[in-house]
Formats: sequence, C-alpha cells, structure tokens
Amino acid sequence: MPQTETPGTEGAPSARLRWWTELPLILLVYGCYSAGRLLARGDVASAVDHGLAILRFEKALHLNAEHPLNRLFTREPWLGVPADFWYASLHYLITPAILVWLFTARSEHYRRARTWLMTSTFIGLIGFTLVPTCPPRLLSAGQGFVDTMAHYSSYGWWGGEASAPRGLGGMTNQYAAMPSLHVGWALWCGVMLWRHGGTRVTKVFGVLYPLGTALVVMGTANHYFLDAVAGVAVMGVGHLLAPRVMRVLDWLRARLFPRRTPATDGTGSPIVSGGCQTSAGERIPRQRESRPGAGAEADTSPSDEGEGAAAPAR
Repeated sequence: MPQTETPGTEGAPSARLRWWTELPLILLVYGCYSAGRLLARGDVASAVDHGLAILRFEKALHLNAEHPLNRLFTREPWLGVPADFWYASLHYLITPAILVWLFTARSEHYRRARTWLMTSTFIGLIGFTLVPTCPPRLLSAGQGFVDTMAHYSSYGWWGGEASAPRGLGGMTNQYAAMPSLHVGWALWCGVMLWRHGGTRVTKVFGVLYPLGTALVVMGTANHYFLDAVAGVAVMGVGHLLAPRVMRVLDWLRARLFPRRTPATDGTGSPIVSGGCQTSAGERIPRQRESRPGAGAEADTSPSDEGEGAAAPAR
C-alpha cells in the first residue's frame, strides 16, 4: 500500500495512509461541506444585493465578461450544452480521480495535496456562510442573464432549477456563489497534473482544465468573474495553511494515539532481552553456542559459571 511522504520531501508523518481510513475521511469532509452549504442559505434579499454589488463593481472596473460569454453559450447549443455537462459533472469526476491517482501513483505527495484541498474547501464554506451571493442566472431578467442549465435542461440529467439531479434542486444551496469552488478545485487539479503528471499531455490538460472551468462557470451564468478570482484566492490561502494544518493533525495524532518505540542500547540497536545481558551468538540470555575447537578454559571460566562461582585456587 502507498505510504506517506518520505522524510525531507513533504514533511512526512510517521503513520501510513490506508484507503479504508482515507475514504471515510474524504466522505466526511465532503458531507460536512454539503451540509454546511445547505445550512448557509442566508437571506435571499441579502444574497441578491451581494450579487448586484459584485456586478456593479465589475462594470466599474470593466471586468464584465459574464454577459458576452452567457450570450454566446445561449445562442450556440454546441457550446452551451457541453458547458452545462462540464459544470454539472466534471468536478465530481476529475477531482476524486486525481485524488485516487495521487494516492496510488504519487503517494509521497498525496497527504499534502489532500490537506490543501480540504483546507481550501472549508475556507470556501466560510465564504458561503458569511457572504451568501445570488449567481447571475438567478438575478432578475432585466440584468440580461439566461440560465443555460434551465435553457438546455432537456439535454442533461439535471433539472431546470439547479445543477442537481432532476427533482433534487431543493437540496442544494443555489446562493453559494462566492467563492467559486468549481474554479478552485479545477485549479487544484491543474496544479497536481502540472507538478506530478510527468508528460506534456497532462501538463497541457492541467492548464486547460482550470481555464476552461472559469469560462464555463461564467458562460453558464453560475458565477461572476470575481467569484472565480475568489476561488483562486481561497486555494492560495489553503496552500499556505496546509503545512500548518498537517502539523496540528500530527500533534493531535501523537497526543491521542501515542506510539511506543523500543528502547535502544546506545548504539541504535533495540534492546529485546528485557534487561538481561546478551552477547553476539546468544539466542537467550546467558546461553552460549558451542564453538568447534573451544578449549576447556572457555567452558569453566568464572563468567560462564555465574557470578557466584568460586575463584580458582592459586
């Protein structure tokens, strides 16, 4: 099974990583993330105000890329339909696939990469809670956006009300637009492929996937440009915090599950005789292996007869 990072590479812990402990951990984190999004619905009026404020700020800075992309995806089904599939599906497929690939083929980098992803996800959850934001597609029609997920819902498995499966739109928080973790997770995937892919094809995909995701989230009117920027920023903060989070987790593990280490004799060799004296060639304390040609003197020496043996007469 894969092990954690070797010393000197990623600040390796002493414990092995096992798939039967990693999988429940990842599912637990994702469950907390999904439940947190549902709990952080916030006030719809405040979410709409935040969305309009972002839109006004972008227009003031001439950063309004959402409208032209959304018009293009709405007008051209050959772009809009694949974009909706991309938005609704790929982050559920590619992110876990890269986690599994790292665990099995790049195990020395897995633990830090996993910690980075999870730390950033929890930071994003804080953003959803503090700044509920209405995505462009849910603004009033006067803002000029078309919900391509609803527009092309007959082509896909999602419903017209959200990117969730049909009939389950009420089980997702549609006002969790800031930051865009679609872009954040795609950036994480791209960095992993660029760093550890090893081939030109994986490096090219590592660049194109996050860039394509940023265009998709804006073209489908699910996120603003600044949502994508915030997703990148969240991943940056998570990357900086990941080593500290790992040290805290290692400290907690050492406190909660202390590991016993064998005593040594001062030369690095473990003491396994329970305090009894042994020497080379002995299987149990005070036992000698017979050696061919050994003289009688060796058999009757005081050290072999015991500490209470009488000294020889002079």
